[in-house]
Amino acid sequence: MQYAIEAGYIEENPLAKIKRNTTQGDDRVDPRVLVNATQGSNLLTAVSYVGSIHRNRGRRLVAFFACQLYAGLRPAEAVGLRRADCSLPAKGWGTLTLRETRPVSGRRWTDSGQRHDKRGLKSREVGTDRPVPIPPLLVTLLQAHIEEFGTAPDGRLFPNERGGVLGTSSYWRVWQEARPFALPPDKVGSPLARRPYDLRHTCITNWLNAGVPPAEVARRAGNSPEVIHRRYEGCIDGHEELNNRRIEQAMGWAADAPE
Repeated sequence: MQYAIEAGYIEENPLAKIKRNTTQGDDRVDPRVLVNATQGSNLLTAVSYVGSIHRNRGRRLVAFFACQLYAGLRPAEAVGLRRADCSLPAKGWGTLTLRETRPVSGRRWTDSGQRHDKRGLKSREVGTDRPVPIPPLLVTLLQAHIEEFGTAPDGRLFPNERGGVLGTSSYWRVWQEARPFALPPDKVGSPLARRPYDLRHTCITNWLNAGVPPAEVARRAGNSPEVIHRRYEGCIDGHEELNNRRIEQAMGWAADAPE
């Protein structure tokens, strides 16, 4: 509407006169979806069991899901990850430099006519990137993945079995088959890691609970600090004593001083 006004098609925004009662949805992360370290490891192992030995349907996606669990990538970001985006040293931490996403938009809504659109990073200016440090465990998983499966012709790490863009339905099916392998029966029907995206939630929560400043968590996750505070406020745990000691130190108070 603003463009139409600037272009001279209309004089004012007709929608400005319409009043609607709207409610803002609660997008806070449910702590029940988060996995602990053992559950996360078990889920990745279970993924490797999905599919026949010849097709390697699950094994091809172990590192894909690990990128969400250990680096906080969105699934669409992991789909677009290329070998050139990865710094994988022989020892220590590596870096993933994210530059694009490959979300599913449908053929009607993409310029290329393909189901998967090619876009820049969410909440970032066009042409910008986002470096994300990754722990040695993920470095090792990505190195092993590249050694075993190689890359697509354009360098993507996680193509489908025919070399095309990995579809949402493909990795979703693998995830749903893996959960019963990894989780006890009473947890299979629970919200625990019900969606692959819950691995990203787990990673971000782990960063926050490790004491990483929210602004740095927001930078690594590709969100604003406001979004991090709002969505994960119910997931941060165990920092009360640490925060109290920091306040005491900042105020010059001795913890054992008499009243």
